[in-house]
Amino acid sequence: MAPAPPRKPTKAERAAAGRERERLAREEQQRKDRRNGLLAKWGVVVAALVVVAVIALVVVDTMRGRVPDAGPAPQGGNAQGGITLLSSTDTAPTGTDRVDVATLPGEPAAEGTVPEGITSVTNGPLQVVAYVDINCVHCADFEARHSEQILSWLDAGEITFEYRTVAYLDRNSSTEYSSRAANAVACVADSAPETYFDVNQRLFAHFEQGELDDDGLVALAAEAGAGDISSCVEDGTFRPWVKYTTEAAQAAAVGGTPTVYVNGEVVPNAVEDLGTAVQAQLAARG
Repeated sequence: MAPAPPRKPTKAERAAAGRERERLAREEQQRKDRRNGLLAKWGVVVAALVVVAVIALVVVDTMRGRVPDAGPAPQGGNAQGGITLLSSTDTAPTGTDRVDVATLPGEPAAEGTVPEGITSVTNGPLQVVAYVDINCVHCADFEARHSEQILSWLDAGEITFEYRTVAYLDRNSSTEYSSRAANAVACVADSAPETYFDVNQRLFAHFEQGELDDDGLVALAAEAGAGDISSCVEDGTFRPWVKYTTEAAQAAAVGGTPTVYVNGEVVPNAVEDLGTAVQAQLAARG
């Protein structure tokens, strides 16, 4: 038996099907319109964020450009941009009164070159030199791990400890926190050197809580017994010093922070191995 021919839809059914197609088409167009609207809104947001980022970079670069190349060195500041602790409360005197970026080498040293002022000491305390950035997470880890031991070595007369505090990570901060914090510790070294080590420890301990504004830096120093450093912080008295220290480190091919030398030898993983390196040097002396 031959199959029956398919039933043709009635006029009413055809009209209903047409209306359904139109409804589906409208819904699809509405979905497209919503997607396009969201994309347009996100495009505006992204564009605004890009503009803000560009403005921030321009502002930071402009601020950097305003820092003079030459300026005063803090009490205890040396020609390499460092400040050396002889004990937890005493810094080494130096004859450096001013620094000038123009006196630094024009080309960076070869990689692996030991920076100036770092040497092997055969008699007396071991020399430990640390390039640090106060906005550096690994520097904060280094300090958290070793500060008590450093304090013990210092007060036992077994080491001297020199901070060369750089501002490598200003590029990560819209407020130039590395430079501002480095200026603050230089202010402390100049006016209250007996609190210099303590203020450094407090700043690194604060890392997890984020950047401090200038008032916060002043308050932290006061809590450590450094007195009022507000005018020094607000005026950026030692910003040229920070600039000099940073560019001296770059000229010495110091690639990152913390970079630590013990008696003239770099410690490859100072965060983990500072104690081992110092104890090995002390043991070698007998």
